[in-house]
Amino acid sequence: MIPLLPCPLSAGWELVGQAELPTRAADGRRLGGFSAAASDPSDGSLWLLSDREEPELIPIWDLSGLGQRPLRLGERLPLRDAAGEPFPAPLDGEGLVLEGDNLWIVTEERRSADRPAQLLRFDRRSGRLREALLLPQAWRAAPGQGLGSNQGPESLTRLGGSPLTLLLAAERPLLQDRRDQLRLLTHGPGGFRPMGSLRLTLPAPHWGLTELLALPGGGLLGLVRGFEPPASWWTQLLLLPAPGPAGSEQAPLRRWDLLATGLAPDNWEGLALGAPLADGRPTLLLVSDDNFNPLQANRLARLAPRRQPGCSDGSVAALEGGDQGQ
Repeated sequence: MIPLLPCPLSAGWELVGQAELPTRAADGRRLGGFSAAASDPSDGSLWLLSDREEPELIPIWDLSGLGQRPLRLGERLPLRDAAGEPFPAPLDGEGLVLEGDNLWIVTEERRSADRPAQLLRFDRRSGRLREALLLPQAWRAAPGQGLGSNQGPESLTRLGGSPLTLLLAAERPLLQDRRDQLRLLTHGPGGFRPMGSLRLTLPAPHWGLTELLALPGGGLLGLVRGFEPPASWWTQLLLLPAPGPAGSEQAPLRRWDLLATGLAPDNWEGLALGAPLADGRPTLLLVSDDNFNPLQANRLARLAPRRQPGCSDGSVAALEGGDQGQ
């Protein structure tokens, strides 16, 4: 049984609360561009990563009152290079993992020498860069190869167990791959290691996988965002199997349309575990990225799995037959 999931899976998700984030900090500084989120179970905070030109992290507390009372924002943590100086080019951070005194961030590919996709490790206390890792050669920009510009990686999550193993994914297929193939990559003590791929059809160019979240009992949740100009949005949550070995392909096990819950149509990019509800149900926290666009908003939402009395069949193993959602 994986308690984070609906039971039965067809029961879907309940929108517990949602709210827009402030557009200005107490000092008048513009807030926005929140492209990733990570929760800290030690104090119940949620850390948001802003991909503004001067990247920063902002903690938020008291999410149990989301939509009912103002959110409490903590002191921002600016991200700096190893010398403590601002980065010469925007980082465009898209995925975030908290690990003790470390912050792990994955940055998006721009197919330029000054803005390659990287896995970065920062000091959580100072915000200074500790380590910068280029992705493997197959992921790097070359003629007809690598990540497309502004097409990932946008996902970063910690797999269960020890030692620390991070999982990241492309937002869209690499230029050399099939249109329905999304590569997965892990990073652990031995460095980067290619994993199996997701077989995932993305209906249009502005659709992509924006986040992964490892489930405590195994498997993954994936957040998929779709956009059609000028202002149409789609948001899906996917149940995915645990990553397979290199060369394997796996399809989603289930799909849920999150807009059907009442979630506001917007650019939802971040996904994290939240504190349980009073009835014991776990929660998911989602954050949207306004891209500093006045037609969008930075939003937070809280979802909980629906449960039917007596239901006990929520395991990934029961769904190995493939994609069972529409």
